[in-house]
Amino acid sequence: MTEPTVPDPAFLTSIANETRRKMATATTEESRFEGAPPELAAEVEQRIEALKEDLAHIVHTLHANPETAYREHNSAKVLAEVLARHGIDATAGVHGVETALRAEINGAEPGPTIAVLSEYDALPGIGHACGHNVIAATGVGAFLALAAVKNRLKGKVVFLGTPAEEGYSGKEVMARNGAFDGVDAAIMVHPYGYDLADQAWLGRRLLTMTFTGVAAHASAQPFMGRNALDAASLAYQGIGLLRQQLPPSDRVHANVVEGGQSPNIIPDRAVLKLYARSRLPETLKDLSARLGDVARGAALMTGTAVELLWDEHPPSLPIRTNTALTGRWVKAQQGRGRSPLPAGVVSDTLAASTDFGNVSYRIPGIHPLISIADSGTALHTREFAAAANTEAAERGAYDGAAGLALTALDYLCDPALQQAVRDEFEFQGGAIDVPAYFD
Repeated sequence: MTEPTVPDPAFLTSIANETRRKMATATTEESRFEGAPPELAAEVEQRIEALKEDLAHIVHTLHANPETAYREHNSAKVLAEVLARHGIDATAGVHGVETALRAEINGAEPGPTIAVLSEYDALPGIGHACGHNVIAATGVGAFLALAAVKNRLKGKVVFLGTPAEEGYSGKEVMARNGAFDGVDAAIMVHPYGYDLADQAWLGRRLLTMTFTGVAAHASAQPFMGRNALDAASLAYQGIGLLRQQLPPSDRVHANVVEGGQSPNIIPDRAVLKLYARSRLPETLKDLSARLGDVARGAALMTGTAVELLWDEHPPSLPIRTNTALTGRWVKAQQGRGRSPLPAGVVSDTLAASTDFGNVSYRIPGIHPLISIADSGTALHTREFAAAANTEAAERGAYDGAAGLALTALDYLCDPALQQAVRDEFEFQGGAIDVPAYFD
C-alpha cells in the first residue's frame, strides 16, 4: 500500500511571509467619533474584570462538553445560569430554535437597540475547533458589563445566544422568526490566530444534485440503461473545469455521496452534494446559476433526469462590515493592548463562511477576529481546539467581552456614531430581502 503525498506548505508559507510584511506597515484609521464618556467606559471595563471568573468558567465548561448544532442544551444552560447569577433572566427556545437564548436590558431613556451575539455550537469529532466557547463568553461578558450601567444608557441591549452556526445557519432561522426585528445594529467577535478588525468571509450555499437514470444489466444490456453515475461524474468534472473561469475568491467543493450498489448494474440513481462559496452576494448568485447549468448539461449528455435541491439549510451571505462600528472596536482593543489589523493584511485566500453575514445584510454589524492562537493555527483543526482551552483563550474572552461592551456603549452614547452607522449601511445598499435573495 502506498502513502498519500504530503502537501507542500510553500503557498501557505508565502501567505504568512506576505502577511508579516504587510503587518510591518499596516495602520488602522482612527475613529473620528467621541463615543461614550470616559468614566462610563472605565466602569464597564472594571465590570469585565469582576466577571473574569464567570467568563473563564464558560470557556472551559463548554470546551469540556462540546455540543454540535441544535444540540447545545447544556451549553445554553451554562450561559443562562451565568446570566441568572447576575440577576438576568434569559428566555430559552426563542425565535424558532430550541437551544437559542434571549435577554434584554433597557436603558433609562429611549434610544437605539444593539444586539450582542454569542455562538456555542461545536464541530463533530473535534469539538470547539472554531472557538465558539470563547465567542459564548464574550457575548455574555459584554452584556453583563452593560447591564451594570443600564441606568445611564439610552436605548436597549439585546443578548442573543445563536446556535447552529456550523453548517446550519442558525442565525438565519432565528432572523426569519423575528430575532432582529427592531434591532438597529449587531456585534460579535470570533477567535482566530490574528487580531483583525476586518477580514473576508464568503457567502455559502448548499446544493444537492440527484440524477435519475434507467437501471440495466451492465454486461448483457448496458445499452438499455441510462447511467446516473455517469451524469454525476460528468457534473463533478464540469465543476472542475468551471473553476478555471471563476473569480479567485469563489470556492466549490463536492462529493459523490451515492453512485450505485453493484458494478453489475447500471446505476439509476446518483447524488452529488456540494458547497458553493463566493465573496459577494451577486457573484454567489451567478455561481449558483452556472452550477445549475453544469448539472442540467450532465443530465442532457447522459439521458438522465436531474433534480436540484438548493439550501437544505439556509444559505449564508458574505459579511458586510460597518467601518464606523469597527473603528470603535479597534479603539477599545488598542486600550487592551491589542492592535487589530485592517482588511487586506491577511490574505482573502484564507476566507471561510459564517451565518453572521445574513445579519449584516439586514442591519449594520461587525464581526472582528481576536487572537487566541499562533498565527499559523488554522480554524477547524485539533490544534485550534486545543488553543480554545488555554489562558490565551481566557484573555481572548476578557478582551473580546470588553471590546464588544465598549463598542456597544459608544454606539448607545454617541448620536453622531449612530447616524454614521446608519448612513454607511444605506450607502452600502441597505437591507436586502435575505430569504428571497436567491429565488
